Amino acid sequence: MTVIKEEAIALPMRLRRNRKSAAIRGLLQETRLHPSDFIAPLFVLEGDRNQQAIASMPGVFRLSIDLLLREVEELLSLGIQAVDLFMVIPSDKKDALGSEALREDNLLVRSVKALKAEFPQLCVMVDIALDPFTDHGHDGLVNAEGKVMNDATLQVLGQMSLLAAEAGVDVVAPSDMMDGRVGYIRSVLDQAGFIDVSILAYAAKYTSAFYGPFRQALNSSPKFGDKKGYQLNPANKREALLECQLDEREAADMLLIKPALAYLDVIAKVKENTYLPVGAYHVSGEYAMIKAAAQNGWLDGERAMHECLLSIKRAGADFILTYAAKEMAKGGTC
Repeated sequence: MTVIKEEAIALPMRLRRNRKSAAIRGLLQETRLHPSDFIAPLFVLEGDRNQQAIASMPGVFRLSIDLLLREVEELLSLGIQAVDLFMVIPSDKKDALGSEALREDNLLVRSVKALKAEFPQLCVMVDIALDPFTDHGHDGLVNAEGKVMNDATLQVLGQMSLLAAEAGVDVVAPSDMMDGRVGYIRSVLDQAGFIDVSILAYAAKYTSAFYGPFRQALNSSPKFGDKKGYQLNPANKREALLECQLDEREAADMLLIKPALAYLDVIAKVKENTYLPVGAYHVSGEYAMIKAAAQNGWLDGERAMHECLLSIKRAGADFILTYAAKEMAKGGTC
């Protein structure tokens, strides 16, 4: 048998020395995930002891407030300190004006109050947009021609934010992409004395094909047209930077890019151009496709999920909204 000896070749640097053991690899790892990096999106519905599985999002459920409290208790025990709430509104409570969004003691208000009463240390965020509340599924008020009205919608978003602030919310997260909404909401909150309520601006929210499972979970798909008139064109990056600059000028506290995986370049570029915290939303379709592939045995789901979330953090995200938050924290991969 011929023994081939590996000759020592003079090289400027042998990079493999820094990979030769788990201890050294861990010591030199540049990017890490921690449970405190995650915001867990949670779907809330009416009732008691009411849990509904979401078929297109394995492991994700719609929860009534009593079960929501127990879910959050587990999240906190795992080191996840922030949640973002999305309301599941019955069809018979939806109308063209999204009136349920402005009703005192609605599901959003009761959810925030319950969470802050039991877990005052929890960072509670709420989605501010009309699509879960409207029968047409658009993020704003619509005129007779089917066009979403920007300025009229701002007034409703301001009232929604004020209701959430009165309930005790820590952060409002306008996801509607109306022009000027961050500044308008900031003005409404400040004038009412809620100067400490933060605004997480969905600064660059793209018209994406990856929102399908989320819209199924809320039954919020648009009944006519599409959202291209107010959400960003997936082909545009400079436009996203402009949106972020405008939201920063209007006093946003944090900026969010949505979706995440197809827009890592946008996350990185925004991070280079702001000193504000930058987050990314690992959206329902991005989560679901990994779950589907794992269920078919095509890949290791936990490793693939961790790798995707790691790439989002590596691109520059300071925090990540992800449906895999609990899974990652429980699995010890953070």
